Amino acid sequence: MIKRVVVLLFTVILNGLLWSNPGVAQAIKVEIVRSDDGFQLLRAGEPYVIKGVGREFGDIAAIAAHGGNSFRNWTSDNAAEILDLAHEYGITVALCLPVQAERWGFDYGDAAAVAGQLAAMREEVLKYRDHPALLAWIIGNELNFDYRDSRVYDAVNEISNMIHELDPNHPTTTTVAGLGLNVVEDLQTRATDLDFISFQVYGELANLPGFLNSLDLDKPIMVTEWGPVGHWEIPPTSWGAAVEMNSSAKADVYESMYEENIRPLLGRIIGSYAFLWGQKQERTPTWYGMFTETGEETATVDVMHRIWNGDWPGNRAPVVRSLSLNAQTADQNVRLRPGREYRAVARVFDPDGDDLRYHWELKPESQAQQVGGDFEQSIDNLDLGIDDLNSRRIRFAVPEQPGAYRLFMYAYDEHNHAAHANIPFLVID
Repeated sequence: MIKRVVVLLFTVILNGLLWSNPGVAQAIKVEIVRSDDGFQLLRAGEPYVIKGVGREFGDIAAIAAHGGNSFRNWTSDNAAEILDLAHEYGITVALCLPVQAERWGFDYGDAAAVAGQLAAMREEVLKYRDHPALLAWIIGNELNFDYRDSRVYDAVNEISNMIHELDPNHPTTTTVAGLGLNVVEDLQTRATDLDFISFQVYGELANLPGFLNSLDLDKPIMVTEWGPVGHWEIPPTSWGAAVEMNSSAKADVYESMYEENIRPLLGRIIGSYAFLWGQKQERTPTWYGMFTETGEETATVDVMHRIWNGDWPGNRAPVVRSLSLNAQTADQNVRLRPGREYRAVARVFDPDGDDLRYHWELKPESQAQQVGGDFEQSIDNLDLGIDDLNSRRIRFAVPEQPGAYRLFMYAYDEHNHAAHANIPFLVID
């Protein structure tokens, strides 16, 4: 670990010196070449193995400290800042251009709007094309989500052509939600200028090998989002609440998905980015983030560390064994009576023997209907009516108001790590 920190500090100092000297730092050429094993990504002429995550607001320094070397984002709004920070830590960025999706109301039959978008994307490319941290251009995110007009991929191809004219040093791609033959056909006929195609899959990642074998696709691919099983992929409760895996079970999913469905395809897959280095509200505040809302690392960070380095970090996150409410688990359709007291019990242990502290939260069930990762408002906590929440067992009175709720449990060690689990329940009169 000491050796890794020394190397990281040297890289930070060297990169800072290069980028701070005008005329010294310049674009680093990235290209894709055929190899004996399929395709190979090269950066500055050398093989470049992406150790990547999707990052929104997560700590860039922590990516490097854990052995990661790249991240992708979803907008160019703060591109100058994140490219500079990434360069300081020797990290590359697959930069996403904010191309508009049809589901947001953009009309790809409106020639003036399409031309205006092309001009706006041109300005973004001119700003960042020479930055040494830039790895690739992502032209829009999941533009196929609920799309009906295939002309969106004519526009993607036009943007890709524009990029290649202005920037001969970085490849282009667009990201695809799920594994759909229709969008692959559109990409093969309408967006032929793209250098590679990027898929974004969660539980469906298990189907990726078979899906690729069914395609006549002579292009490399990336997996630019993968992670836990999605909230739309898990059988819900009888009242429609998604049943979330605990943080430890999710970590197991990350590890098995990578080892079984990404690593064996390297060569056809030229890189992958796990989702999400950070935290966000999407149905729950814990479903997709590798970090908690207060910044602690979960077991999924441990797994990414192992994937990138070949060994586990020196101290690991706590492990959740179970969480029960009224002696029932989350998949048992927990129904409770208004205002009555019930007991919740967590079974958590720490692999390093660290002392644990606990925290509990109660929230109304999310009513969000957003799709494709669109922004969701965070949900305020309800009062549990308990003075001391630092216990693995609590007894609390459920709300008097009938409806759907969710109880959250967090366990923290002494080294900025956390585990979490939650149970949806229905209060019925």
